[in-house]
Amino acid sequence: MKIARSIYALLVVTLLIQGCAFSRGTLGDDIKSDTVAALQKGVTTKDEVLRLLGAPDRLVPLNGRDVFQYYRYDAKAGSLLLIILNFSRLSIKSDDLFVVLNREGIVEDVIASKRTDALAFRFWPFGE
Repeated sequence: MKIARSIYALLVVTLLIQGCAFSRGTLGDDIKSDTVAALQKGVTTKDEVLRLLGAPDRLVPLNGRDVFQYYRYDAKAGSLLLIILNFSRLSIKSDDLFVVLNREGIVEDVIASKRTDALAFRFWPFGE
């Protein structure tokens, strides 16, 4: 009888010390849609881009042009914490903006993607 109670107590303690954890992190500034819409090809200057968006996260020289890259990463993680075995699932998506400036410093092209809005916590570590 003592052994059965000990096993039962061990199972209860085991269930109580398990847990779940959720975490979230971001890197970079939010890229606002209205700011991206204000960038006009052939009209907006380099100074105006810098005034609207600030310094780029990355500057890439490309065949005499400058490419300003702005990004924002969003990460969400869910974890199942067991005594011996732990499972985690990390999801990362990014918003990216590339502004291509010609040799005269005028916006030649704007390429933008916004994917962080659809990022959800995915708790189960296997499959979708």
